Amino acid sequence: MSRYDEAARAAAEALVPTVIESVEFRKVALPLRSPFRTSFGTQHVREVLLLKVTIPGAEGWGEVVTTAAPVYSSEYTDGAAHVLEHHVLPRIGAVETVTAHGLAELLRPLRGHRMAKAALELALLDAQLRVAGESLATHLGAVRDRVPCGVSIGIPAGGIPQLEEQVRAYLEDGYLRIKLKIEPGFDVAPVTAVRETFGRDLPLQVDANSAYTLDDLAVFDALDELGLGLIEQPFGEERILDHARLAERLDTPICLDESILDAAGAIDAIELGATSIVNVKAGRVGGYLEAVRVHDACAAHDVPVWCGGMLETGIGRAANVALAALPNFQLPGDTSASTRYFAEDVTEPFVLEDGHLAVPTGPGIGREPDPRFLEQITVDVRTLTV
Repeated sequence: MSRYDEAARAAAEALVPTVIESVEFRKVALPLRSPFRTSFGTQHVREVLLLKVTIPGAEGWGEVVTTAAPVYSSEYTDGAAHVLEHHVLPRIGAVETVTAHGLAELLRPLRGHRMAKAALELALLDAQLRVAGESLATHLGAVRDRVPCGVSIGIPAGGIPQLEEQVRAYLEDGYLRIKLKIEPGFDVAPVTAVRETFGRDLPLQVDANSAYTLDDLAVFDALDELGLGLIEQPFGEERILDHARLAERLDTPICLDESILDAAGAIDAIELGATSIVNVKAGRVGGYLEAVRVHDACAAHDVPVWCGGMLETGIGRAANVALAALPNFQLPGDTSASTRYFAEDVTEPFVLEDGHLAVPTGPGIGREPDPRFLEQITVDVRTLTV
């Protein structure tokens, strides 16, 4: 048994099996400070399904990181709510007790729907850790008390001039790395402009969100000349061999996001030469416990990871910051301060200090939703007994 397996077993054994008494489904609509555009669409409001799990002695919160429509992946918010209500909760109700560490195995017969499962796992883990008096960061194996932060910049309506203004502003805020969203027609020219304006020392990477194919090699040849830290997810999530072919062609590292659905998939992609850096998103891989396994698998293959983001509220951001404090998270993540996206967050805001966010130290995720603000942004709420 590896040291990673031993640590995971010890963490699992620290939590006492419990009964889930109820699950609250709360859909909120949180206005973004400015539109966020990627190759798959523009968001003006972040519609989020929050879950509150009640167990004897505690409540815990989780966040479904789906988008409203199935554009980032096949999952979407209303679909996640349906799966949770009609398929996930009945399976939990059929057993006497559960633990967050046993949830994945219990739900294994249900194919896919990783973001829905991840949110419930986080809510249950938050509740169980509150009972145990342990922070999520400690439970996952964090080794830092703060994490370095980068920022993801969407495709601006105002083109290159607006993009350069945004980069300048975020650097003045203290962000340690800039990531630019790209799509066909908005790629080489804007990235070149940012590189020329801010210099070769700026930590700079690009994210294509699966918008390209091997017919676009000329674009990547040009980007390869710009000294980027990485090119993220250029091709569709299933195109692992295409990513391997591109990786062999370029000096710039290829980073996979949408393609990595679990630890086994990460190992396959690494061994096929399709990626040399991995973006870890807990929702995409089915939960924070599987995210730790992805982290561990990459560490065993000497592949660094970083923490991606899905425009999370303070609930999901708290969990992401805890995850990003693990040792193999070697690059600044898309964790960002609350004010990057929201004028007001659902929890105490995360504040950037010297390019870093502090890791919550309280029990569970270490953050509590603000009931007043939560009510203001709630679109729908209902509670189901289990």
